[in-house]
Amino acid sequence: MKKALEFLQESGTFYLATTEGDQPRVRPFGVAFEYEGKLYIVTNNTKKCFKQMIENPKVEISSMNKKGQWIRITGEVANDDRREVKEFALESAPMLKSMYNINDGIFAVLCFTKGTATISSFTDEPETFSL
Repeated sequence: MKKALEFLQESGTFYLATTEGDQPRVRPFGVAFEYEGKLYIVTNNTKKCFKQMIENPKVEISSMNKKGQWIRITGEVANDDRREVKEFALESAPMLKSMYNINDGIFAVLCFTKGTATISSFTDEPETFSL
């Protein structure tokens, strides 16, 4: 899990895929963090992506680093509404404080409940590991 998190943080922007009915939806994200050994992402609970993840928790993340490697993280997410997780998220990524606060009613954090990550490149064998 730590390797996946480090990859996402190094990449900066990563892309999250969800589904809406039978249509895939992809959008950029920028914050991932670890809490209690799990990978977390952050969003706003009024956004369509949040509703899509609640309806169908299967997601995939993809990102590429400057070394020409890319990662695909496939798994399932769940909303974690605990105050302490949100506090940790705000401390881990202080830029979130300009968008959210603990009591705003829209700040949402979701954790991967299960998943795998694969780091690939054009030159090396893929490396796959569990989250």
